Amino acid sequence: MLSILIPTYNYNVYPLVFSLVQQLSIQNISYEVIVLDDGSQNHYRLQNEKINNFNFCKFLINKNNLGLSSTRNLLIKASKYNYVLFIDGDSVIFDSNYIKNYIQAINNNLNIIYGGRIHPKAIGHSNQKLRWKYGKYVEDKLCDVRTQSPYKTLMFNNTLIKKDLLKKIQFDSTITKYGHEDTLLAYQISLLQFKVTHINNPVEHGDIDLNTIFIAKTISGLDNLKSIYKKNLIEIDFITLLKWYDKLFRFKLHYIFILFHHLLQNVMIKNLESQFPSLLVFKLFKICHFCYTCNQEID
Repeated sequence: MLSILIPTYNYNVYPLVFSLVQQLSIQNISYEVIVLDDGSQNHYRLQNEKINNFNFCKFLINKNNLGLSSTRNLLIKASKYNYVLFIDGDSVIFDSNYIKNYIQAINNNLNIIYGGRIHPKAIGHSNQKLRWKYGKYVEDKLCDVRTQSPYKTLMFNNTLIKKDLLKKIQFDSTITKYGHEDTLLAYQISLLQFKVTHINNPVEHGDIDLNTIFIAKTISGLDNLKSIYKKNLIEIDFITLLKWYDKLFRFKLHYIFILFHHLLQNVMIKNLESQFPSLLVFKLFKICHFCYTCNQEID
């Protein structure tokens, strides 16, 4: 019936698995929960080994850090049921009907179902403000909004998918660093025109990155996006940032943003690491960095 697949890195996933097992155990279904650790520190592994004490649950370990794409592909291979549910290890289940809602979707014979993700209403630490603001005001979208662009808003934290479809698509294992592995798979799904159903069944993002870490992850994601763009792996219109860059490049305006990168990078980072990070500055930071790195290869 259902395989729940959880990739993790340096995080205690035991509370998440505990909350899932509580709901799964009262449903009349066959299930398994598989957690795959991607090279975490030993004390996180020791915490997560307790997962093996639950019935129908197992904790596995990659010997080396392979990245999220390869870890997810390995989880798919390890699974045995006809539906798989991807959940990130830092998710929080707050709805007591979370599993029940997905079982209903399975009974309706839906192929790909995305439940959504939300962020906490408030964050207590200013050094996490950037990640929280971006998640809450940019990434978190209501079901009705996601349905309007079903492929572009599809993310693979909290996605249920029929396993037969995964024989035709897979995560790109050449992407080993953070960023845009979800985007590529969503694009593959759009090309094959698999139906994506959006429902209101979110998980909460529990581990909010520090501002400095989120900036580093953003740069990693932009580097991945540059590689995707240079290899023509995706249509420009599928990603807003690529549409911006393409227009700027065609009119030679990207040089202005390269200049901004040189002159304003430290000022922008100072704002993004502050107590009051600006999402407008964050948007400018991303396009400036992308123009700069793309131009480096051209030169």
